[in-house]
Amino acid sequence: MNSKIFNLNWEKFNYKDPEQRKSLAGALQYFCALPNKYVADRFANVPEFVKTHKQIQEFTLMSDGWVNEKAIDIVQKFHLLTDYDNGYEQIFDIRDFAGTNASGFKILNVESGLTFGEVKTGEKAKVYKFSGTSADVTFGLYGGGLMWDRILIDDRQYWTLEDNAIAFRNKAYSSRAEAFYALIEAAGAASGNDQSWTAVTPASVATSNENYNAIRDVNTINAACLAILTDLKDDGVGANANSQFVILAPVALKSRLERASRMLQQPVVGSGQHLSFNIRVVYTLMLSSNSYYYVCFPKAKAKGGYRMDLTIYDQFDILAYADTMAGWMRYGGAIGDTDQIARCAVA
Repeated sequence: MNSKIFNLNWEKFNYKDPEQRKSLAGALQYFCALPNKYVADRFANVPEFVKTHKQIQEFTLMSDGWVNEKAIDIVQKFHLLTDYDNGYEQIFDIRDFAGTNASGFKILNVESGLTFGEVKTGEKAKVYKFSGTSADVTFGLYGGGLMWDRILIDDRQYWTLEDNAIAFRNKAYSSRAEAFYALIEAAGAASGNDQSWTAVTPASVATSNENYNAIRDVNTINAACLAILTDLKDDGVGANANSQFVILAPVALKSRLERASRMLQQPVVGSGQHLSFNIRVVYTLMLSSNSYYYVCFPKAKAKGGYRMDLTIYDQFDILAYADTMAGWMRYGGAIGDTDQIARCAVA
């Protein structure tokens, strides 16, 4: 029986052979490294890994839909239909610090910013305020354990081992995503960053009009973009009328925002309203509320760094009759100016 996630045949696998156990640990490391944004040095010269990694990076971003139908095959093959996504990487300027000696990074010319601290397993991300001319963002160490009961191996219940590995990897990347999404939500909730549901124009458009909500949503998005540009225009981040904005929205609002975004090409007859700015929408299931979406000026002072991707260490626990795998990650992130984010209401 071939494994669904590892490059091995379980029927030929001999767990008593130390070399085969070593191969399994390597396969688990390979599997856990695939979703990371950057290719780890240890896999940089493995053509199959590099090829698969590129495909996965194309298909793990929730946006307007899959790039093409082949994505479904990739998702099913590598079990990437997960409860997390990497959409936040479109908003943060994520840098690769793997292989360096850096303990963190610095953000210059901080206005009013937010960063997150380390969280224990099961806890929610904690967001902290900071301000000043510069700020140091440290790389926190995050870890978790996976225990493979040897009885499952003795009884050849390999599918259970694979399910455990999938859940373990998903939890690791989900925790990292939650931390970055928490920063975006906290920035949107900062004083002065709320954008109310803007009034319909012209005022003669009736609430019964099928485009009533869409017109108000378009006006809201335009107002949010204008407010962000006004706040950032003298900050040296290149904010201008042609800047690219990213809307981060819960999947529950997808049909509604798609109707609004269609006004980019064709204003509603009689309203003259259309999106005036360069907008791209990223959808996610990881926001805490479906009552808001976020207009973001991406990158600039929204910074993140990956110091160590999900790295696995293993040993046999003689008292538990199980193989214990410990997975560790190091990363950090901050938004140096909360004016880059506007939280938009839908009612």
